[in-house]
Amino acid sequence: MNFLQSTQAYEAWLAGELTIVRGDLKLKHTLMRQDLFSFFRATFYRWSQLFPDVCPACAAAPQLLAVGDLHVENFGTWRDAEGRLIWGINDFDEVSRMPYTIDLVRLAASAHLAIDAERLNIDHREACNSILAGYREGLEAGGMPWVIAGKHAWLYEMVKPSLRDPPGFWQKMEKLRTWRGRVPGSARRGIRDLLPKGCSKWRLAHRIAGLGSLGRQRFVALADFEGGALCREAKALAPSAWEWARALASKERATRKIRYQKALDTAVRVKDPFVRLEGKWIVRRLAPDCSRIDLASFPAEKEESRLLHAMGWETANLHVGSGHTKEVTADLKKRPGNWLHRAASSMVESTEKDWKQWRAIR
Repeated sequence: MNFLQSTQAYEAWLAGELTIVRGDLKLKHTLMRQDLFSFFRATFYRWSQLFPDVCPACAAAPQLLAVGDLHVENFGTWRDAEGRLIWGINDFDEVSRMPYTIDLVRLAASAHLAIDAERLNIDHREACNSILAGYREGLEAGGMPWVIAGKHAWLYEMVKPSLRDPPGFWQKMEKLRTWRGRVPGSARRGIRDLLPKGCSKWRLAHRIAGLGSLGRQRFVALADFEGGALCREAKALAPSAWEWARALASKERATRKIRYQKALDTAVRVKDPFVRLEGKWIVRRLAPDCSRIDLASFPAEKEESRLLHAMGWETANLHVGSGHTKEVTADLKKRPGNWLHRAASSMVESTEKDWKQWRAIR
């Protein structure tokens, strides 16, 4: 199955799981042509197909609850119940039971691409070594949440430029057009339940965001409450593309389980009190300091090795929650040196071939 056939098959399956926003999906197809990193972010479904064949030794590793669609820009910030600023993995849309190696290889592959695009200034092998060192240390420590309010000043200085300007953020939100169409009951209910008590009036709008999830419905509720604006979002979810790819390979029916909430509940992290699953919708607060990090906004002088080490550690924070630390540690010890760099390089090469094929389509 070539990339075009894979895309058509996946999107047909996805259309059976949720309502597709055709205009947003068309935009996704356009953005996939722009650069290799955007293509990479938008095509976890294809990665799920290629990974077992391109990296068979990695695919045979012990399985646990993994992110799947992990990359260097799938990290962000939020506020906990105490108002502290927290940093960690930002998106669990594709969580499923997978080989633990898939998160490490995909994170390392994204670092390779960021280096090639001059968004990170570090050697490819050193990047992989930093990720792996952070992951190993995270496993050994049993995990540790990243509370960056005063404790990790170096990390705060890196992510600070990604924290959005409040006036600009709210102006952008207010410009969203009011949605006049139907809103599924579970999405509306999830938004309502996440709003503060006494907030009974809000307007709904459709938001275009993301890359891998572009084409899915996103509804935001905007309200003026107690002297200021607030916002909640409901995003449609589907079972992981990993399940689709495995079912396609085995010709069996894909599971319909959505494991987003389980990942949130079991990971070693400080919980965001404004994120929860409602049916097949993930509902969350949107605010200037609740944002995905953007490497392009990072300071020119940044500690790449330290950042990637932290990303490896945060990956371990999720994996520790699955309770398979002993099996994973034993498997890591058996792997040859430089295995992560080689696997990431192979996956980048396969991804680039698909990208070139996609760009050739008119």
